[in-house]
Amino acid sequence: MKNPKISVCIPSYNCGPFLADAIESVLAQSCSDFELLIIDDCSTDSSAEIIAGFAAKDPRIIFLRNEANLGMVANWNRCIELARGEFIHYLFADDTFASPECLARMLHVIESDPAISLVVSARNIIDEDSRVKRVACHFRDKKVAPGTEVIRRCLYEARNLIGEPSVVMFRKSQALRGFHAGYAQLVDLEMWFYLLEQGKFAFLAEPLASFRDHPGQQTKANMRRMLHIDESLMLLRDFAAKPYNGFSAFTRWYLTYSQGYRIWKLHRQGLISREIAEQRISKTFDMGTFLRFLPVYKIFNPLFKLRGSLLRH
Repeated sequence: MKNPKISVCIPSYNCGPFLADAIESVLAQSCSDFELLIIDDCSTDSSAEIIAGFAAKDPRIIFLRNEANLGMVANWNRCIELARGEFIHYLFADDTFASPECLARMLHVIESDPAISLVVSARNIIDEDSRVKRVACHFRDKKVAPGTEVIRRCLYEARNLIGEPSVVMFRKSQALRGFHAGYAQLVDLEMWFYLLEQGKFAFLAEPLASFRDHPGQQTKANMRRMLHIDESLMLLRDFAAKPYNGFSAFTRWYLTYSQGYRIWKLHRQGLISREIAEQRISKTFDMGTFLRFLPVYKIFNPLFKLRGSLLRH
């Protein structure tokens, strides 16, 4: 049987209340040359029954259920391993495509230039009832840029400006390494960096997908554990010193210190104790050194923020 052009991959775990919306948004796409690969990671809710019901009605749906719970990153990687399409577009089980043209628009862009390794769209941020709270859009429409330029900006601003897996399309051939198992919160951003080192970045300002913000997300638990700060430091360790970024030693110090300062601010705001703050900061800095350099950081911080604004524009 001919392989599909696109593999839409839904790694599913206990998202029963949202699954039907996600699947229906894929089946409504104007581009029909896709398979919908859904791999359930031993959900304990009604997910399996919901997926099986859709799979019985549409041959493009491939439904697999892991024999044992693999965990988030391993399940994402199983999707890559089993996908038959030339291009991969993830859709989280609690997200949706916001437009029936999502796959068609992204496919047109990525096929227009073999040097594009990642195509991204703006995204709706929706609530549990699918109401749009805001639109996230960090780049200009139809922007095509060197991938390393986008890596540099994300590192400098310490933000995932690209977005979640539900808003990107990439080539399977460039992603065979899989998602990095050493990450848990910024695992998607590390993969985007890996792909962007291989080619260009393309952006569509129309919100073609919707990311659902709700209390049950794993992201919420990870942020309470401050994994986003730990893994921002990991990204700096893994990417900041690469020559294409052009960061000076002082800039790398500033970016690293900023992550320690984020923890210190949580203490100053009364959100964590001083003991916890010092424990976390001490993984990277001697506390005496960190406190001595605090006035230096506050002097240079406005200048670095100005530079960040220039990078954005």
